[in-house]
Amino acid sequence: MAAAPFLNSLADEIVAGDLLPRTGGVVVGVSGGLDSMALLHVAVGLNREAGFELELHVAHLDHQLRGLEAEKDAAFVQAAADDLNLPCTVERRDIAKLAESTSGSIEEVARGERYTFLERVALGCGAGTVIVGHQADDNAETILHRIVRGTGFRGLCGIPRNRPIHVGSEIQLVRPLLRRTRRELSEFLSECGIPYREDRTNQDNEPMRNRIRNLVLPLLESEINPQAREALLRLGEQACWLEEFLTEMVQKTLETLIISHTDQELVLNAVALAKRSRIVQTELIRRAAASFQAGEQDMGFAQLVAVADMLNDPASGKQVHLPGGIIVTKSYESLSFALPTEESRESIAPEIAVRMPGTTLLPVRRIAIECQITTSNPGELASHRSQQVQRGATRVVGRGRFPIQEEWVDLDSVHPPLVVRTRQPGDRFWPLGAPGSKKLSEFLSDHKVDPKERKRIAVLCDQLGPIWIIGYRIDDRVKITSQTRQVLKLRAEPVGD
Repeated sequence: MAAAPFLNSLADEIVAGDLLPRTGGVVVGVSGGLDSMALLHVAVGLNREAGFELELHVAHLDHQLRGLEAEKDAAFVQAAADDLNLPCTVERRDIAKLAESTSGSIEEVARGERYTFLERVALGCGAGTVIVGHQADDNAETILHRIVRGTGFRGLCGIPRNRPIHVGSEIQLVRPLLRRTRRELSEFLSECGIPYREDRTNQDNEPMRNRIRNLVLPLLESEINPQAREALLRLGEQACWLEEFLTEMVQKTLETLIISHTDQELVLNAVALAKRSRIVQTELIRRAAASFQAGEQDMGFAQLVAVADMLNDPASGKQVHLPGGIIVTKSYESLSFALPTEESRESIAPEIAVRMPGTTLLPVRRIAIECQITTSNPGELASHRSQQVQRGATRVVGRGRFPIQEEWVDLDSVHPPLVVRTRQPGDRFWPLGAPGSKKLSEFLSDHKVDPKERKRIAVLCDQLGPIWIIGYRIDDRVKITSQTRQVLKLRAEPVGD
């Protein structure tokens, strides 16, 4: 195989980073594009020229989003696998239909289905590793995307080189090309005479990821810094160093702060914790909450800061509610993290910050609230506006004690940040379709909501007050109108105990 220097250098990097086993089953995710075809031939080259003995299995998922072009991609991948005498699994998913039924974005649903498919192929052929073709340019785009959306230093780490393909899975997802640029991969394919398929949708400026790739990064490079990508990657690498250092230090420090620890409660020395630097405090708080394995991924910056602020507050008995149902209580010289008791499950947490966009767990109510910002076409908006007015009540998807609930609201009419909380005395809102505002208590009484259930009503609010009585009605001020340009899609769905 040509391009031996590239392949040998990459093989050394893979061995040094212990990214792949020398032997064993490996599933190669191949779309047919430049990156994945480079990945496929790198994997073959490791066997032929670098002393690896990998049992390769090609896998391709047709998302059925590009009609005949997608069918040609699948045929191209199958032919490439046949030429290399490799087994190949090709499957199809109607991603657009799945996204419509789940109210998820096309990108999110496609990604989830793709990794589920790759994991299933790996399990079926006895492989312990799945490799995919993300490369350095993808990583730079991801870091920039996270910066503009808002992220902590963990987000700055970018795309991980390896991780479990799903939480709790024994299948490892590995990205061997993550430190190689798109240009390097293109030169490798060109030198080896390897063909690949061009995905025309990459030239479109939707979704946001494509705008960053096609417009934002080129503009930064031409107008501000020609090495913008390299600068982003250096930032990501340093963030990873900081993450590794904090993880090691915080774990050792946490052990010295524990006063008591049971399955239901972890109590820390608040006085000693308060003497630590702010970043160490918040990481210790995150690690303490993570020890219950309940909702760490949903924990936001504001929640960590709220707990840290209690450390310097002389008052005792204050509480902060974290994702996963964890209740943090400051009591004189101790800070306790406890799972909710049966008594505390009678009502929802007093107030939880809601990610916009993103998903927020409302643990005691056993629901997750998803916020998605989209720009919908006029025809779709007109149709939804008509249905919303006719229906009045929140759209219900499925059945059960708490089925999935969905609403669309006008983003420009919403005043973030959002919180979800219990109902409060004097709460008023203007139910969609009603002649005017009324007390929330009157609304619930009119709808014959059981008094016990009223304690558990979840109210989504912006800075002006309630915008959605979850499961019942939105406020008239945030409804979709003929002037709506951007939509905030709201979705509440049950989560397991």
